[in-house]
Amino acid sequence: MSKLFTEYKLGPITLKNRTIRSAAFENMCYGNKPSQDLFDYHTSVAKGGVGMTTIAYCAVDRSGVSFDGQLYIYDEIKEDLKKLTDAIHAEGCKVSIQLGHCGNMTHRATCKCMPVGPTFGFNLYSPTFYRKLKKEEIKDIVRKFGEAVDFCRECGFDCVEIHAGHAYLISQFLNPGLNRRRDEYGGSLENRMRFMNEVLDEVMKHAKDDMAVVVKTNMTDGYKSGVSMEEGIEIAKAIWSHGVHGIILSAGTVSRTPMLILGGAMPLKTLAHYMDARKFWWLKMGLAIAGKIVIPPTKYRKLYFLDWAKEFKKAIPEANFIYVGGVESRQTAETVLNEGFELFQIGHVLIEDPAFVNHMKEGGDDYCSQCKRSNYCVGRMYTLDMKCHKCVENLPKKIQKEIAKAEKKNFKG
Repeated sequence: MSKLFTEYKLGPITLKNRTIRSAAFENMCYGNKPSQDLFDYHTSVAKGGVGMTTIAYCAVDRSGVSFDGQLYIYDEIKEDLKKLTDAIHAEGCKVSIQLGHCGNMTHRATCKCMPVGPTFGFNLYSPTFYRKLKKEEIKDIVRKFGEAVDFCRECGFDCVEIHAGHAYLISQFLNPGLNRRRDEYGGSLENRMRFMNEVLDEVMKHAKDDMAVVVKTNMTDGYKSGVSMEEGIEIAKAIWSHGVHGIILSAGTVSRTPMLILGGAMPLKTLAHYMDARKFWWLKMGLAIAGKIVIPPTKYRKLYFLDWAKEFKKAIPEANFIYVGGVESRQTAETVLNEGFELFQIGHVLIEDPAFVNHMKEGGDDYCSQCKRSNYCVGRMYTLDMKCHKCVENLPKKIQKEIAKAEKKNFKG
């Protein structure tokens, strides 16, 4: 019998199978509050057979919010989150929530303050200036990560996922190109890891013995001045030393190499179509002029992170690495497990079909998702709620053509 549908003990909790819904951004927390759409989507995924679903993303403080459709920690949302976790548990599914701070990847209008980062700079994507965090502010954010774990326990969550990748705040401190500090938080890799290490110390102290903790980290940032693969391995070693229960191996940054994270090409026409021309006119213009240069098109590959992830597994054999990236069939799921990964995360396939896990179980060895990785859901989710194009009526012809072209390119023959 395949271990795909066997139980797995992740720290203090037991998952009914080896599947986890990844922390793919839903943009369903309108006005920074849980919505009925969020409830309906995650309960449908729970009914669909996944072992654990992950709510994405929740900032530990208002200053760490990058979109109006994200959560942050405040008491008024506790009751709604408890209703959500209770409903997910009723389906026999565990539930996690991704905790993080976006750092400089936001705008004053969204986070209600001047954005912050390891050092000062300018965010072209907002666009806005951001300021350098003071040492006492760093300590305050560390404390809030710990308090967020307690909050999530009270809301009924089984697990927290700490976001230390993709050029959010922890990742910004790790990145030598973004972190130009000259104190104990900058310079050497040891210093650049200091903020991450302090956060994980605090998180594990608050997690105690009843909350599972996993960490998402970058194997590499994917560009010259970012975190290299060699540094990525050292960072993973440091993460594992804190006693976390799993490490999710991702790569790429939202500001420089976004499609390295997601696989495939960015649907530029879709992205521009849904943007508010009054608020984001410069981005719409930039996409039209230089979109393919800034976000170069790439061909989707099944299991696109597997080779890199195997290198990490070889370097740190004692660590429990959770695979993510291009699992889209029973066959690819089995491949990941056969390579020694005990758990894997899935995102796109659960947007296209929330019952993918049940269908994979019922469909046998040859079952494959019908998601063809046009990434329409990605182009849409930065403005509207996350949704597969198959669920959207009356799509403009230019978007229909873009979807068809991407799907043909990704799955020739």
